[in-house]
Amino acid sequence: MNPDDPRAQRTRARLRAAILDLAADRELGAITMAEVARRAGVNRATVYLHFPDVDALVTDAMEDTIAQIARAAALCPRDAPPDRAPEPLIDLFEHVAARATLYGRMLGAQGSALFATRMRERLTAELAARFVAGSRPGGFDDVPADVHATYLAGALTGVIAHWVTGDRPAPAAEVTLAFWRLFRL
Repeated sequence: MNPDDPRAQRTRARLRAAILDLAADRELGAITMAEVARRAGVNRATVYLHFPDVDALVTDAMEDTIAQIARAAALCPRDAPPDRAPEPLIDLFEHVAARATLYGRMLGAQGSALFATRMRERLTAELAARFVAGSRPGGFDDVPADVHATYLAGALTGVIAHWVTGDRPAPAAEVTLAFWRLFRL
């Protein structure tokens, strides 16, 4: 199978849309590849030609979202005041709030470990690149840039997971400001 073939690309797009529709309705652990195939209008064997399992499919379907989150986190100016979160971070948390159910399913106990890992890896890569380019906050010269980036990426992933899986989620603005105050450190 040639992944550049337009037919393969269309099939993958249908599979991505199908898994996201199903994930909006129920927990990932309750979704089967047969259901994905039915929703996408393809044979189950076709699903397996493209993805080994639900976890890989849903992570692939969320790849653009992961990239958007990583870019937003990396764009935050470190010198913004502590009492006002920068716009990229506000946009990031509003994006997650608008899709809180999906993120809760992705990052919850029955969610996708692959998705959480991929999100953390992309965040780490974006932040590390910014740090190497000179956008690293001062006072951390004794910590390797990649370790600093990994620390912040893990913190953001953890805060988002905690927020979207909690019993009584706080408003996006409140979580954004709290995270910003910690992120600046």
